[in-house]
Amino acid sequence: MDAQDTVFKTVGSSPPCMRLEEFWGVGPKTRETLVDALGRERAIQAIESGDVRTLADAGLARGRATRILRRATDSAGMDVLATSDARSAYKELLDLAVDHAVTQRAADRIRVLTPLESRAAMETRLDDVLAARDAWDALDDADRETVLAAYERYDDREGSERAAVEAALALLEAGVDSGPFAAIADLERARLEAAAEALAALDGGRVQSGADEELDRLRDVLGAVEDMDADALALIDDLRSEGVRDVEGFRQAFEDHLLSETDVTIDRVRDAMPADATDATDFVGGTLRTLRSDLTAAVDEREETVAGELQDTLADARDAVDRAVEAVDEIALQLSLARFALAYDCTRPTFVEGDQAAVSVVNARNLMLAARDEESVQPVTYALGEHDVVSVPDDVNAVPGEQRVSVLTGANSGGKTTLLETLCQVVLLATMGLPVPADRAEVTPVDSLVFHRRHASFNAGVLESTLRSIVPPLSSGGRTLMLVDEFEAITEPGSAADLLHGLVTLTVDREALGVFVTHLADDLEPLPPEARVDGIFAEGLDPDLELRVDYQPRFDTVGRSTPEFIVSRLVANAGDRRERAGFETLAAAVGDEVVQRTLADAQWSAEE
Repeated sequence: MDAQDTVFKTVGSSPPCMRLEEFWGVGPKTRETLVDALGRERAIQAIESGDVRTLADAGLARGRATRILRRATDSAGMDVLATSDARSAYKELLDLAVDHAVTQRAADRIRVLTPLESRAAMETRLDDVLAARDAWDALDDADRETVLAAYERYDDREGSERAAVEAALALLEAGVDSGPFAAIADLERARLEAAAEALAALDGGRVQSGADEELDRLRDVLGAVEDMDADALALIDDLRSEGVRDVEGFRQAFEDHLLSETDVTIDRVRDAMPADATDATDFVGGTLRTLRSDLTAAVDEREETVAGELQDTLADARDAVDRAVEAVDEIALQLSLARFALAYDCTRPTFVEGDQAAVSVVNARNLMLAARDEESVQPVTYALGEHDVVSVPDDVNAVPGEQRVSVLTGANSGGKTTLLETLCQVVLLATMGLPVPADRAEVTPVDSLVFHRRHASFNAGVLESTLRSIVPPLSSGGRTLMLVDEFEAITEPGSAADLLHGLVTLTVDREALGVFVTHLADDLEPLPPEARVDGIFAEGLDPDLELRVDYQPRFDTVGRSTPEFIVSRLVANAGDRRERAGFETLAAAVGDEVVQRTLADAQWSAEE
């Protein structure tokens, strides 16, 4: 059985008459490509087992293969991603996780992970990933290097059965046996060692050198005879140069040469010598041709015998090999996800179900920012719905209320969009059964995740397509999370405020969860009592005249844009007198005193 066919657990099953076209994304052209390369049965097996590599090797673009497999393994999970921005955020998360994959095969499996449909499935995957995280974290540096080296060799050999068996033996040798490694702890080492030798001996389809002494000897003899045959005329000249003139002397000299230069037996040499040769050339050529033919047959016979013995060894160890292939691949996936969780200090989320609904995070970090510079990321605490957040940072005015809908306001470049992305990341990871980047998190698994980033395209077509994207999921009746960023950027302010108010009201009416980022908070009054307004505040300029923002929202408080800080920086950085005069006119419009105080505070901070 090929390792390509055994590595993945089957995640779906097809009826006996399943056609390739019944899989999402497989049309006539794709079907033809797969059938020509793999055959129908193997193509179906590759799709059902999530085998990206086999589909890519068959000729599909890797991205297309990934999209087909995501739908094949869990189409309902992909339906949770109700907008293109939600799908984009999902792909960004997978890319971050792939960066920590220990094998290419594990990377492919990560790429086809999807949101899960049941809490039980989420909890099970979380159990596996967190157990792997703890096991990996407990290893010392030497053991980690041993494990990674084993998987590096596994990748170098393209995940073959031999590579998997040798990786299993390396893990056994390292003595790792907890968490995900428990899958190999009870494998039969002796059978695996025998299988590893057999697989190495049969690598490439032929019995390899070193597998059998007699086969190696016969191959060496054959090689030496072939070399002589290729230069028979020079050999005849050499024998004659030694003074051999008569037929019997030539025959004896040739026999002596064959016995000294090869390991061929004297009986085989004499049996090969022709009795009716007409001259030296005919005699030498006939002998060497017969020897080549006899030795080739002997090599083939011996190789067939050895190969049969090796196949018997593999058959005897088949169960151990299959278990090793599956275990090594599963460990690779769990370790990859564990390394991702450790890299970003991710924890187990709590799931909220039933009549209650909540999304809450305590000290959550945005993964895209953390991937670039983790030290600069300010953790944020935020909550919607019936949450259990009871404490907030010292300078925050209150614990968040239990409203399921909020309107988030505040300074430009104040982190409002980043907060939406962070909530989106937490919900996506949790519903995929993965740890989340927060000290603590509560998540309601949702039927639709509506994530809408700010798109600065001001035309009727964009407005219509956006409404078609975000309203139907909200109206469907399922559990929905709305994360909408600056809706006003796609239409005129007056209409934007009316439409946004309608979206907030619809979200409340459907008992959905939602955060709406906007600069139009005042124009939305009065909001439904089930919605609140939160704010993010800029605090001034730092000594380098960069905007200082406290990214932690304050609850039930309207945040304000801070144009005076931006104008202050423009005044300070003006390149010439006329430019400065222009910015000072703007400073008078927003308040000279505020601008001067901002610049004075920045200078004071620099002097400190």
